[in-house]
Amino acid sequence: MGPRQVGKTTLVNQLSEQIDMETYFVSADAVPSSDTSWLAQQWETARQQMQIHQRTEFLLVIDEIQKIHNWSEMVKLLWDTDTRENRKLKVILLGSSRLLIQKGLTESLAGRFEATYMPHWSYQEMSTAFNWTLDQYIWFGGYPGSGDLISDEERWKNYINNSLIETSISKDILMLTRIDKPALMRRLFELGCLYSGQILSFTKILGQLQDAGNTVTLSHYLELMDTAGLLGGIDKYAADVVRKRASSPKFQVHNTALISAQSNDLFENIKNDPKEWGRIVESAVGAHLLNSGLSEGFKVYYWRERNDEVDFVLERRGKVIGLEVKSGADQSNSGLSEFQKKFNPDKVLIIGKSGLSVEDFLGMNPVELF
Repeated sequence: MGPRQVGKTTLVNQLSEQIDMETYFVSADAVPSSDTSWLAQQWETARQQMQIHQRTEFLLVIDEIQKIHNWSEMVKLLWDTDTRENRKLKVILLGSSRLLIQKGLTESLAGRFEATYMPHWSYQEMSTAFNWTLDQYIWFGGYPGSGDLISDEERWKNYINNSLIETSISKDILMLTRIDKPALMRRLFELGCLYSGQILSFTKILGQLQDAGNTVTLSHYLELMDTAGLLGGIDKYAADVVRKRASSPKFQVHNTALISAQSNDLFENIKNDPKEWGRIVESAVGAHLLNSGLSEGFKVYYWRERNDEVDFVLERRGKVIGLEVKSGADQSNSGLSEFQKKFNPDKVLIIGKSGLSVEDFLGMNPVELF
């Protein structure tokens, strides 16, 4: 599972070319969600091909599985039938909506699956594949499909907005989940990208939205966008879970391309604005942490108390790490000092001029900090 256009299908195709196993690949992208019989038909086709080719093992790959209503119940029935009949049909399910995939896995397929999350591409991956510089990655983000388009930034912006943002919202959220106020959700997405790296209460956000809504609705919409790999809300770090969830969120994009594509600024101009560039740098660090946290199993928070703030707090298996991003002229670290006094974390780290370089941090797996 993972966001759109991160290479899930490409990876499976490469796998099928390297293994000695017949493969049947199908996609539910254009299948009506109500057509539950489609899944059983495709499964039976794989069984027949396995028998015709006289294979003891066979691989069935189903893409966009979340498009099928009650897919997990049907998969459970078909899988259990194969298990009883000792039929070694291997199955890979691909999906771009993390919420719907995980719900189906935990409700119906407990003990029958292994989940793998594929995040947005990292700086190291984009640099290796497209020879991007650090600044290019910070601005253009981690969508591999856009890697060859950045020389024409207007074309690149159109690609991100139309082929990625609009498709993700339309197909992974609006078509699969009941949304009473789609215009409100789209506006929340725009504002969240605009304020990525900043802490805003939902009450204040409502004051900037023309459509009427409430804080519960906004929180729900933000959760849906988070599971689609678009925009998340980082909770405030606290000693107990209730206080964490009750905090105002710190907006954080999963990919800085979502900021840049909607911005009127261009790459060559934004680098000459230290304040705005610093905000993009912090969002790039935050995106790296969010993506790594999903694949490596650690939580990402922020901390603020009065005028003291720590940009990111990581928590994994009882260990706590405080991270402060310093990309501009302000090199003070009073927030880290207060955070150390209050929580006694296992480690604190500055990312930027007076600490670990942004390039080194974006080039590493953050789980190594633990």
